[in-house]
Amino acid sequence: MPTASPRHSASVAGITVREDGRILVIRRADNGTWEPPGGVLELDEAPQAGVAREVFEEIGITVDVRQLTGVYKNMRQGVVALAFRCEPVAGTERTSNETTAVEWLTPDEVRERMSEVFAMRVLDALDGNGPQVRSHDGRRLIPAG
Repeated sequence: MPTASPRHSASVAGITVREDGRILVIRRADNGTWEPPGGVLELDEAPQAGVAREVFEEIGITVDVRQLTGVYKNMRQGVVALAFRCEPVAGTERTSNETTAVEWLTPDEVRERMSEVFAMRVLDALDGNGPQVRSHDGRRLIPAG
C-alpha cells in the first residue's frame, strides 16, 4: 500500500493599507505576536473571499481585496500563505477571541514589532513590485536557490 503524500495547508493574510500609508495589524491572542490578520482558507472558499472573511472576523473591518502581493511557504509546517493587499471599506477596529490588540502601524513600526517572516509580507505588499515568492522556516527567510 503506498504511503500518503504529505499535505499542505493554505492560509491567507490581508495587508490592509489606509490612505495615510499605515497598515492594519493584530496581536494574536494565542502567542502574542504582531501579524497581519488572516487564517486558514476554507475548502470551498476562494482566496479573496477568505481574506475578506478573516479580516472581518478578527478585527471587524470590511476590506476591498485588491491584489495578490506574495506567496510564502513555511518549509517546516507545510503551510502556504497567500498575502493580498487590501483597502479598508467600512467598520471599526475591534479585538476578537483571536486578537488582543489592533493597531495601524507605519512601515518602520512593522519592522520593529514583527518577526522577519511577517514583516516581509507587509513590506512586499507595500513595494508594488508584483507578487513575491518566498520560503521560510517559521522565523527566518530561507534564501532562494
